[in-house]
Amino acid sequence: MNKAFTAYFQDLIMQMTAAFTELMAIRGLTAPAPAPGEVTLQGQDPIFETPYRVGETMAQIFAACGVAANDLWAIRSGRRQSVGISVSAAAATVKSSGCTFRRADDGTYAVIPGSDAMKHMVSLTQPWPTADGQWFLPHTNLPHLERRVLDLLKCDSTPASISAAIRTWNALELEEAIANVQACGGMVRTAEDWLAHPQGAYLAERPVVEMDRTGDSVPERFSPGAMPLSGVRVLDLTRILAGPTCGLSLTEFGADDLMVTAPHLPQVPEFVRDTSHGKRSCFLDFTTHNGAARLAELVSEADIVIDGYRPGRLGAHGFGWDDLMRIRPGLIHVSVNCFGSGGPFGDRAGWDQVAQAVTGMCHTQGLATGGGQPQLTPVYMCDYAAGRLGSFGAMLALARRAREGGSYRVQVSLCQSAMFFQRQGVVTAYDTAPGGMSDTEFRQYRIDEHGTCYGDLRCLGPVLHMSETPCRWPRVTPRLGSDAPVWLPR
Repeated sequence: MNKAFTAYFQDLIMQMTAAFTELMAIRGLTAPAPAPGEVTLQGQDPIFETPYRVGETMAQIFAACGVAANDLWAIRSGRRQSVGISVSAAAATVKSSGCTFRRADDGTYAVIPGSDAMKHMVSLTQPWPTADGQWFLPHTNLPHLERRVLDLLKCDSTPASISAAIRTWNALELEEAIANVQACGGMVRTAEDWLAHPQGAYLAERPVVEMDRTGDSVPERFSPGAMPLSGVRVLDLTRILAGPTCGLSLTEFGADDLMVTAPHLPQVPEFVRDTSHGKRSCFLDFTTHNGAARLAELVSEADIVIDGYRPGRLGAHGFGWDDLMRIRPGLIHVSVNCFGSGGPFGDRAGWDQVAQAVTGMCHTQGLATGGGQPQLTPVYMCDYAAGRLGSFGAMLALARRAREGGSYRVQVSLCQSAMFFQRQGVVTAYDTAPGGMSDTEFRQYRIDEHGTCYGDLRCLGPVLHMSETPCRWPRVTPRLGSDAPVWLPR
């Protein structure tokens, strides 16, 4: 092998494992590096029509989750196992709706189309030009958030009307005005501008997964079980994609995930369907006295609480992270939000598209594929990455709690996920990307779920290979509110 090819090959290997190395450095504060051969990654980008390394980065996040689960399995059994992931399979998880099929009366399966409400939201939630030559992305998911945007802009719920209204604003002024009415949106920046902004600079100084010990408690043994997370109780206080994906990841490793929502809270049905596999679901309104009392009881017996609400929202009802840890010493609190653990934007709500806009992803995607006009990537990559990263942090915290005790706070964000993707560099020749996995590969991972509230489904199942404890969904996808607000016996 000549020197030039050797150097090229080594650079390629380093580039394809940079994300994994970064995550192992976070884990490495408390654990040795995985042994050679423990982790196998196969395939490469591009998978989607984007310059970002979606598949490779997601595969490395999955691999890191596998190592974290392996750490827990080693604590339980004294053994480690091999971990493997396909780049195309990992990429397919960020477009799971496109991998969900419903059985018709004639026995054939067809992709479930997206709802009209989602299509309408997408038509409005795009970068639009502003009066000062910049671009601004408003977010209109969920009726109450759309109404705040439209009331501020004094426009109708159509692309033409919202575009005309935004064109009368300066981008930075609109960003502040949107935040002041507790709506969601963001000014489109370049990656360089974001890093120069106080919020970007704040996040750049912090790891993509923040994990802090916040209190003392005794070490906790794991209950007997056949999976890395058997007997681990996850209180899932999340909605709409990133937070639910964190819970889904933990469920695939054997946790008991109890989703808590209320009938009056708005949802996106296709996201509920695609992130609820294997979980249980209950209705519980913690804004009422009885609901809050019951939630506190659930917290007192939980191992992990995933908080996907707007920053400060749970705290206003007595369930902030410090309240939770007083209720349950030894708790692991996972916060999943848009802008991160602090900084000038730290109390703002946001979504995948907003994170793409402010961090420079829209700008880069537009330069690459949109003729210079800012453009969103073809998949919700920040949402799915943040969810999996949250589960990675939760499992690291579980391992620390088992060894040394303590309560822990894990923090991940959509903007940190966007910056994580940006650090992995770009690919070329993505205009001929396949857009997903092949039918042959899909058959390797598919799961048929019969008799769900959505009908008979054919879904993309867990994609991470664990040689001794295969990832799985322990039960069929539930109907929202179909379970009692109680824990299963350990």
